[in-house]
Amino acid sequence: MAHQVRWGILGTARINRRLVPAFRASKRGTLRAVASRDLARAVAHARQYAIPNAVQGYQALLDDPSIDAAYIPLPNTEHVPWTLAAIAAGKHVLCEKPLALDPHDVDRIAAAAATAGVIVEEGFMFRHEPQTARVLSLLRDGAIGEVRAIVSGFTFMLEGDGNIRLNTALGGGALWDVGVYPVNFAQLIAGHEPKMAVGTAHWTKTGVDAEFMGLLRFSEGLTASVYAGFRAEYRTWLEVLGSNGALTVPNPFRPGPLEVLELERGGNVEHIEVQGSPLIFARQVDDFEARILDGAPAVVSLDDSRRTASTIAALYASAADDK
Repeated sequence: MAHQVRWGILGTARINRRLVPAFRASKRGTLRAVASRDLARAVAHARQYAIPNAVQGYQALLDDPSIDAAYIPLPNTEHVPWTLAAIAAGKHVLCEKPLALDPHDVDRIAAAAATAGVIVEEGFMFRHEPQTARVLSLLRDGAIGEVRAIVSGFTFMLEGDGNIRLNTALGGGALWDVGVYPVNFAQLIAGHEPKMAVGTAHWTKTGVDAEFMGLLRFSEGLTASVYAGFRAEYRTWLEVLGSNGALTVPNPFRPGPLEVLELERGGNVEHIEVQGSPLIFARQVDDFEARILDGAPAVVSLDDSRRTASTIAALYASAADDK
């Protein structure tokens, strides 16, 4: 392979406005094409973001030998089939979360990727940021003693009935859309999948959860409370409680260039500044390219993705009686 990763995007999703600048800022990659089922839409998107090539059809982009890696920001139910199609075409894949709605599909993706010799990673931007590493190092170093409880959530107001997040056929729902973040961070802190998952939800008339509350119990007495919702103003939070203190992360999932953690011990609060990325998503792109070009380790492994899918499936199964 050349010293540059040549990228193609499957779809014209709104999140591309975040990823395109990150691709453009990369020193080791270049964005070559965007594909849509509608050629006019692909052309308009390419013009809007100064992408060199517009392609009609996702498969046509995957069949292009000048493309090394595909970014997939499609609706949730499209992630597995198009990730597998990209693997079959010999492309590396960076797929928006959730990679899969069923943990067994993560197994299928892992097996196919191993056979094809390509890299697949789920897009959790926050995992690549210095703030996440700092949180983990503080906890590992015993800054709050033994970790006892995690309280985390992500919510925003969702207006209108036509949003794909409310479409059960497209894998909609608050837990899949924003609940994956607190679930993933809780498991990252715990280091493993929970041994128990209990959930309750507020269901919409379309059959998806507009609000979800879950309780995860890990080994050694660690619990995590997770919240996801479309029914309240935008807010994200993470608090970690320990035997000797507490750590508060005001902006855990979309950290900016400068964040301030609050470490409370013995009634005293220490403010810890963490320098982040000036351009959101840039580290995620750089880290993925390092995996391809240098053999760097995964930031978000497929084992990690399977744990997240498995835990969310268990939460949904627990909440099914609420319908």
